[in-house]
Amino acid sequence: MTTNTTSDSTIQLHIPDSTYPRVVIVGAGFAGLELAKRLAKGPFQVVVIDKNNYHQFQPLFYQVAMAGLEPSSIVFPIRKMFQQMPNVHFRMTAVEAVDTGAQLITTPLGTLTYDHLVLAIGAETNFFGNQTIAEKAIPMKSVSEALYLRNTLLNDFEKALSTVDEAERHGLLDIVVVGGGPTGVEVSGALAEMRKYILPKDYPELNAQEVEIMLVEGSPKLLNGMSEVSSVTALKYLQNLNVTVKFETFVTNYDGEWVEMSDGTRTRANKVIWAAGIIGNKMKGLSEGSLTRGNRIVVNRYNQIKDLENVYAIGDIAYMEEEAYPKGHPQVAQVAIQQGKNLAKNLLRSGSPEKWKPFRYKDLGSMATVGRNRAVADLPHYRTQGAFAWFIWLFVHLFQLVGFKNRIIVFVNWVWNYLTYDQSLRLIIRPRNPKYNPISEE
Repeated sequence: MTTNTTSDSTIQLHIPDSTYPRVVIVGAGFAGLELAKRLAKGPFQVVVIDKNNYHQFQPLFYQVAMAGLEPSSIVFPIRKMFQQMPNVHFRMTAVEAVDTGAQLITTPLGTLTYDHLVLAIGAETNFFGNQTIAEKAIPMKSVSEALYLRNTLLNDFEKALSTVDEAERHGLLDIVVVGGGPTGVEVSGALAEMRKYILPKDYPELNAQEVEIMLVEGSPKLLNGMSEVSSVTALKYLQNLNVTVKFETFVTNYDGEWVEMSDGTRTRANKVIWAAGIIGNKMKGLSEGSLTRGNRIVVNRYNQIKDLENVYAIGDIAYMEEEAYPKGHPQVAQVAIQQGKNLAKNLLRSGSPEKWKPFRYKDLGSMATVGRNRAVADLPHYRTQGAFAWFIWLFVHLFQLVGFKNRIIVFVNWVWNYLTYDQSLRLIIRPRNPKYNPISEE
């Protein structure tokens, strides 16, 4: 029987006792949820811990930021997911530290013992040590950040209507996107379509052509994880949408108004959208020797952390080498889902870990969309671009969403937008806390 056996002076995170081994999963992203769902009906007590009470569908954050979708359509309540699974318990809190010797985790709500601990803590935006950029740029790693970007965009359009000074108006209208991966490409394409189809209708007094969109990428190509033809096609799509793309250039500084770049140029922009990379979230209590580049946790082919048989890492935070991926797997949803499945199967197998099966990633392909009827798709045995790739992208992302209702809502929004070139979601919803409010309510 698993119990919270800690000293009387320690506050315990109350979880009912169980005769089953306790599996504690930290993080309710793609990896953590996949694992929890598959263990739910097995001989385990599963405890899921996350700082939010909902699962976020990250691939569609940019559509929330561009007012194409409401945030409620791409999130799903964690407790609702486990309503019919009595062996699963959820606590909304953060894990502050891990004591692998005592098999104990510490949270602000108390401590909790475990038999198996799974870290699915994901990654955060990587600003490469530049604190100034971290304070001023806008990342896109959460629904709240996507909403903040939406508010900022719409606020600046409103301000620009009454701004006479040309330089100041350009600062309000112009946008710099940093990072030429799928997120940067998709955000740039969505911004360009907003400029082309939405601004002339919503803001007829503004000259939409004054809005300049610049995508800055440090390497010589876009979409580095995809094929050359996809990279070239994505660039062509962006250029056709009048997006300026700068290669082999880095943003070196940003003070909230001026963007400084490694080629010596400066550009005025009140908004810098940062999509230039991610870095793993750290967990106190793990040895430094278990970490590698990007703060990823080194695991073996069974997702076990080095020297810790009953502690695992899955998803973006896990660094695993296999023959086809000698530098680790890409940090994408499919890797996370497949690692969650494989670890669940291994834990459910009776007997010792000698009977476990090593993880082997099956690449299902990569995709990126650059707007209506513009997408690129590298599938295992097939590459395609244009409208067909776009419909594949829509279909795949629609069915990856958690919850049937969410799929219906997103589908209706997409159909309406396709037919009308318009959305009705361009609302400025300001939090009460002025710290997160782009303009004062006074």
